[in-house]
Amino acid sequence: MPRPKLEIADIFRAHGPTWRRANAGHVSLTQLKVMSAIEACRTEALGGHVAGCAKCGHHHIAYNSCKNRHCPKCQGPAARDWMEARAEDLLPVEYFHVVFTMPAEIAQIAYWNKKAIYGLLFKASAETVMTIAADPKRMGARVGMTSVLHTWGSALTHHPHIHMIVPGGGLSPDGTRWIACKPGFFLHVRVLSRLFRRLFLEGLMALHRAGQLAFFGALAELAHAETFTAWLAPFRKSEWVVYAKPPFGGPKAVLAYLSRYTHRVAISNARLVSADAHTVAFRWKDYRVKSGGRQKVMRLATPDFIRRFLIHVLPDGFHRIRHYGLLASSIRKANITKIRALLCVQQIEPPATPEPEPEPGPEPEIAPLTLREPCPCCGGPMRIIEIFRRGQKPMSRAPPREQAA
Repeated sequence: MPRPKLEIADIFRAHGPTWRRANAGHVSLTQLKVMSAIEACRTEALGGHVAGCAKCGHHHIAYNSCKNRHCPKCQGPAARDWMEARAEDLLPVEYFHVVFTMPAEIAQIAYWNKKAIYGLLFKASAETVMTIAADPKRMGARVGMTSVLHTWGSALTHHPHIHMIVPGGGLSPDGTRWIACKPGFFLHVRVLSRLFRRLFLEGLMALHRAGQLAFFGALAELAHAETFTAWLAPFRKSEWVVYAKPPFGGPKAVLAYLSRYTHRVAISNARLVSADAHTVAFRWKDYRVKSGGRQKVMRLATPDFIRRFLIHVLPDGFHRIRHYGLLASSIRKANITKIRALLCVQQIEPPATPEPEPEPGPEPEIAPLTLREPCPCCGGPMRIIEIFRRGQKPMSRAPPREQAA
């Protein structure tokens, strides 16, 4: 399949060395590793294999993928694999999408304390939903959810928020009944917002008392306990954004939706318009009320574009997809089996070839051809006929194609 005309890798290869020299000493090792991985992805630097068709003899070179979770080219296959693994966890109930975000001022603190604040964002949002759902006045049930962290806005700004996918119901406290939520309605977002605000601010104060937060620049004074407490006071009364979307059109639609969110990166190659040594242009969606979510083209200085991309690199070992409550990894299988028995249903069969539903905006990344797919010429089976290592060139003659190995 043809590669996009312009990729993040192209920008990094052409302008990354200059940017790294100009920012030496101000770039983390993790960010440097991400740049290096994206630059080398699907090139001779990582090696690969030559795939040949057993029927028509067509063959092509497939360079290895870097498999870095921040690489736009590697997320299509990763999303597909993840989606197939999650298919067996689907329940025949309504699913809801809830979004939790924090005030922009507090997000500034997260910029320097990613692991601590992002972890708190996960914990506070999950605890909020489980607490409100367990309230007998609300649903009175033990629920589960899958949470996904995004740290960006459409313009590559720093905007940490949680996308949460929640089945519309849960187990009774004694575990003997499935309690469904009201059709088309999960929980009151205003109630969720108030508890989320309280839990997050309590957690933030605890992190400060434990000395786990660092402050720089204009916010350096917040290192003092009294100053920090006073600074947080207005946020205890302001409205925090918690948004619940209408339920999905069936359990299978959840997989397509999830695959778009779980493995999305800050910007896809499809959104890039142009790039040179001075400017990078890309498409973005303006969500301001006056714009109504219209597509626009933003132009950033090339160094600033690279900087914005790299601020969304997550700390090493930090999980951006987490499961809570009934769907917590250690007990998910047992709970899914129990709930299916209570609902008297069999396991839902996933679609034969699950594909994400189309959404407004730029087209998603094209999933690269792999050996799991047939020959693009005749549909015959593709087999590996040669493997070459990092830095080597294949002996077989074939037109190089940018495919994932």
